[in-house]
Amino acid sequence: MVGVAVPPLAGDWPQWRGPTRTGRVAINEPVLTRLPSAPHVVWSIAAGPGYASPIVAEGLVFAMEAQEGQEILRALDAASGTERWKAIVDETFTDSQGPAAPRCTPVACEGRVYAQSCRGKLVCFAAADGKTVWSVDYTKDFAATFIGEKGNSQGAMRHGNNGSPWVESGWLWASAGSTNGAGMVALNPQTGAVRWKSGHEVAGYAAPMVGTVLGVRQVVNFMADAAMGFDAQSGRVLWRYPLKTAFARHVMTPLIVNDRVILGSHQTGLMSLRFTREGERWSVTEVWNSKEAAPNFSCPILVGDRIVGLGAQREVVCIGVGDGKIRWTQSGWITSAADKSHAGFIAVGGTSALMLSDGGELILFDAGGEMCREIGRTQVAGVNWCNPALSNGRLYLRDGLRNAGHWMCLDLTR
Repeated sequence: MVGVAVPPLAGDWPQWRGPTRTGRVAINEPVLTRLPSAPHVVWSIAAGPGYASPIVAEGLVFAMEAQEGQEILRALDAASGTERWKAIVDETFTDSQGPAAPRCTPVACEGRVYAQSCRGKLVCFAAADGKTVWSVDYTKDFAATFIGEKGNSQGAMRHGNNGSPWVESGWLWASAGSTNGAGMVALNPQTGAVRWKSGHEVAGYAAPMVGTVLGVRQVVNFMADAAMGFDAQSGRVLWRYPLKTAFARHVMTPLIVNDRVILGSHQTGLMSLRFTREGERWSVTEVWNSKEAAPNFSCPILVGDRIVGLGAQREVVCIGVGDGKIRWTQSGWITSAADKSHAGFIAVGGTSALMLSDGGELILFDAGGEMCREIGRTQVAGVNWCNPALSNGRLYLRDGLRNAGHWMCLDLTR
């Protein structure tokens, strides 16, 4: 059982990696059993540069891109692609890793949409009309440091704030990344008022996960120098597991599975952490570690009792969640260099999964057997690093990498 607390929302895909931030579709999403040979393009519109993924909520697609030196949030009609409104989030940030453009996927909840810029500005907009409700700045309000690509700067202070906040009724948790007691912060999502500040950690690039471990609801985050658990209500640091790598390229959103936390990076390998408690004292033990399944900047998904993701050698890897042993590997689906390879995975029901390759191929496969069984594939886009959104049988994605591309909506039911 995955320990997350936000229920799926009527087929919407309202945040990074879907309703539960695990890459799994909403429980009422139509079961995908085949792929059309040439999916119908419902709409396609020009998009400015950016790496942020689209989300879908209450009939709107929210998408971030760069326009004229600004990070922009756009609200598009999900049925037609027509722009309803757009709003400025922040000025863009430039480094050698990509275009001066947004990298953080927005979050929608209860009539509001939240956008976080590379520079660490978090803005709450009214979803209906794009009016600003409130905003905070991690550097000005929480004394976080943003250096950019200089010297030995680590994590988000180097390449920008990438990890989407977690938002639910009454709470917003974000990686402010301040070493001055605000590594993680909890805010009131309606007003932006601070509920708590905790920790002294620079943010990595991973998005926080909220769930229950050993009966305690907590915010689990993979930060620049450690994986950490914060009590969701009080902010108290429950546990800290040091994980230090070169430049803190920690991208994977943690998974909480049966009281364990699954996470990893290209240098640490993919690992499972087990916990014990004695009163308020927590202990952490590494149960298994798979170097073959080490994630770079592609996040794995849970499919049944297995984890499926992109491995260290650009192959798709399936491992057992309990023992970390490889069940099967599949090569040939990714053709880019291993250090630049990416795939977006979606668990679509039972033991089936959908993968969008960085070459724009969409592949449906069954992960439950002794080997990978391909069900169907089709070319839907060009080169991209998009984690697509699947909502009510339609796939929303960005076609294009580094330069301007397109936002697209594909019907997978026809």
